[in-house]
Amino acid sequence: MGIEGPFWRAIAVFRVASLAYAALLVLRAGGYARPAVAWAVVGVMAVWTVVMLVPPPSARRGPLLAADLVVTVACLLAAPYAQSRDDMLAGAIPITATWAAGPVLAYGVARGRRAGAVAAAVMSAADLWLRSGNGVDLASIPVNGAVLMFMAGVVVGHVARLAREAEERMRRAARIEAAGRERERLARGIHDSVLQVLALVQRRGAEIGGEAAELGRLAGEQEAALRALVQAPPVAEEPDPAPPPGLHAPVWQRRRLAHTSPGSTGTGAAESDVDLRELLRPYGTSGVTVSAPATPLRLPAGSAREAAAAVGAALDNVARHCPEGTRAWILAEEDDGAVVVTVRDDGPGIPEGRLEQAAREGRMGVARSIRGRVADLGGTVAITSSRTGTEIELTVPVGADKASADKASADEASGRRS
Repeated sequence: MGIEGPFWRAIAVFRVASLAYAALLVLRAGGYARPAVAWAVVGVMAVWTVVMLVPPPSARRGPLLAADLVVTVACLLAAPYAQSRDDMLAGAIPITATWAAGPVLAYGVARGRRAGAVAAAVMSAADLWLRSGNGVDLASIPVNGAVLMFMAGVVVGHVARLAREAEERMRRAARIEAAGRERERLARGIHDSVLQVLALVQRRGAEIGGEAAELGRLAGEQEAALRALVQAPPVAEEPDPAPPPGLHAPVWQRRRLAHTSPGSTGTGAAESDVDLRELLRPYGTSGVTVSAPATPLRLPAGSAREAAAAVGAALDNVARHCPEGTRAWILAEEDDGAVVVTVRDDGPGIPEGRLEQAAREGRMGVARSIRGRVADLGGTVAITSSRTGTEIELTVPVGADKASADKASADEASGRRS
């Protein structure tokens, strides 16, 4: 239904209320001069009101809107057959009363302010022709109703257009956000694999020398180029293509989004919980001690994998930046509705300002592979470093904020599909 749904519901309420008001007018006037004709017109109005309530918003276009305008004009022009000429000369309210504004509002919502203004002009012209044909002096006819109808069509049409534009901006922002999350996920994966291998080749090549040094230099160049690539801002999104001939734009946009939005195929369903301890135990080596409680530390599968990957990134930093023989400890526990994983080492610590410098150079070990992963899960990262070692504390909500976990799973599924 989209953003137009509330507009169509409001018009439906307006039509029903106006129909009730028309029936009340007939009752208060004693059925007008010809009660049978008056009630017949009310009956036609009631049937048409139901007809306009049944179709979905997407079907309230072209032919149906034109039929709505024709039926409303016909009911308006039937007034002389229900009212006497004296009543019309006295300025009696026609049976259609406010109900005649229904197609004006419908055109405004469906086609914009210009179409609303045209529909208002048609209804006003029909009303003036009706009155002039029954001897009413046009110079004495108040134009308040016509002005209000015209303003209603223009204002409602303008607001509906603004609402559709806002909806499209929100959709575009959602697509950009999803693309950004996917980019972050891929960048973390690249850092945890390709970039680290290239950095290792560069370092070992420089140590070995000879032809290996040349290979190391080339690996360093490729590492720098790849870092620049994953750090580059995303390309601005191109505007949506025009809809095929004969297909209304909102319908076309909905069909495109159904095929292009991440997770739209239904494969991003929530995964079952897993025990985080099982993902942390493989990190245990002679130099890494893993400690965990006897009871399971359950997280949604996507969140558990991301938390374990963040721990792996922290251990990679220990191996790369600390002297050989540096020991590390992993402590996992549950605390007040969250899983807390602490990675501590006895290395020389992180020099002051080193993390900020690494982020500026495109080195994403802490900025994305650790902080980025945990932030996507709704958690926090605290880093404490001194000359006696570094401690990184990862806090992930037990529910992983279920929506965040589902989002991570949907992003991963979107990456596999692409």
